[in-house]
Amino acid sequence: MTVTRALRLLLAASAIPLVAVPALADDLREALTSAYNTNPTLQAARANQRATDEGVPLARARALPSLSAQGNYTRTLKANPNSFLITDWSTSVDLGVSLPIYSGGSIKNSIRAAKTRVEAGQEDLRATESGVFSDTVAAYMDVIRDAAIVGLNRSNVEVLQVNLNATSDRFDIGDVTRTDVAQSNSRLALARSDLRTAEANLLSSRERFIQIVGKPPVDLAPPPPLPGLPETPDDAVVFALENNPDLLAARERSKAAGFDVKVAEAAKKPTVSLSANGSRQEFKGSFLGTNQVLQQANTTAQTGVSVSVPLFQGGGPGAQTRQAQARESATLEQEIGVERQVVAAVRSAFASLRAANEIIAMNQTAVDAAALSLEGVRAENSVGNRTILNILDAEQELLRAQVQLVAARRNAYVAGFNLLSAMGKADADDLGLDGGALYDPQVNYDRVRHRIWDWDRDPDAKAVSTRTVDTPAQDATIERTARP
Repeated sequence: MTVTRALRLLLAASAIPLVAVPALADDLREALTSAYNTNPTLQAARANQRATDEGVPLARARALPSLSAQGNYTRTLKANPNSFLITDWSTSVDLGVSLPIYSGGSIKNSIRAAKTRVEAGQEDLRATESGVFSDTVAAYMDVIRDAAIVGLNRSNVEVLQVNLNATSDRFDIGDVTRTDVAQSNSRLALARSDLRTAEANLLSSRERFIQIVGKPPVDLAPPPPLPGLPETPDDAVVFALENNPDLLAARERSKAAGFDVKVAEAAKKPTVSLSANGSRQEFKGSFLGTNQVLQQANTTAQTGVSVSVPLFQGGGPGAQTRQAQARESATLEQEIGVERQVVAAVRSAFASLRAANEIIAMNQTAVDAAALSLEGVRAENSVGNRTILNILDAEQELLRAQVQLVAARRNAYVAGFNLLSAMGKADADDLGLDGGALYDPQVNYDRVRHRIWDWDRDPDAKAVSTRTVDTPAQDATIERTARP
């Protein structure tokens, strides 16, 4: 089963229409859908891509005819007394049409460069989608982790409070010393301090969730397992080199820079254009000292071919060509730099995933052993073979192992999703957010690329993202069932 197919089947269980954002993000799919529809980073990236789309009609406009018109009306308010002919008024209308025939390849290559940058921008948009989804998954798992840690610490405080009460009762009958009571009291104070820290972390995670998803987290369900992960880092790298959106965008920019070099070289070549002009002039006047009125009109039209051959331009075209070549060289180097980043990101994510899975197994063993140890220490204390401090140490060891296990599970899931993201398999299509029509940047490009009307415009801009100022401030409240 492919990664795409597996992810779609995985996340389809809680399918909802994209056009109706859920009131609460209770599972991972709903959180991803909400971020897809309302996240401002993603909405801004879509708007920037629409601006990039306009580069194609801008470049194509140079290849189309241009039409201009000019009209004049003049009326004489005070005539020159020495003029033989006194003009009362005159009008003129001029029309001009020009059409480029040959531009040395400048227009053709400008259009090619613009189209290539549109393709690069679409890959950038994929990368932004993937990045927002990675942030969503991380925020989702942070809330689950921190809620579990709060639950563990609260349970620990309750246990230590019971220990302190029991120790105090035993002190009253002379079974333990004041030192035992002080140790129990000290551990309880530290546990309450750790609980406050955990609650603050949970509050921050919930606010971060709202920032990314746009909705408060409520009783988040455990995430589904991630299928289709690669078996080796080499498999992941091979796939990423063909599908990572950042790398694909860098390759397209290198191609566009090559077209820019050809545009610069066109400045050295001849240009040919056709032109046609027509005018009509009318005037009315009279001869000085007579009552004779003169009114005339004439119409003229011309057409022609204009050929311009640059002979010397002060070295400007050469400088522009060298500049474009240097920029092309920079994009080629940047492409290799992005490739290095992708390889490093894939291998690092794979290593983090493998390490986190191993840590989960180790921490699970530690939790089981610590729980058994605590049970034994308590039993031995009841017969006088263990001290109160031994019980407190065993309880602290169990808590530490439980917290590390929760953190390891979070790290493993986030590392797995980051690996899919680095491979180029974590955008909206891959995640199967198909409850409604997904945003397709090609639709806007097809809409605008052939438009030639000068007065064409889109509706006034309006924000699509939802604001979070009205969401309530978060706290560290958790459901009783959230405790592991």
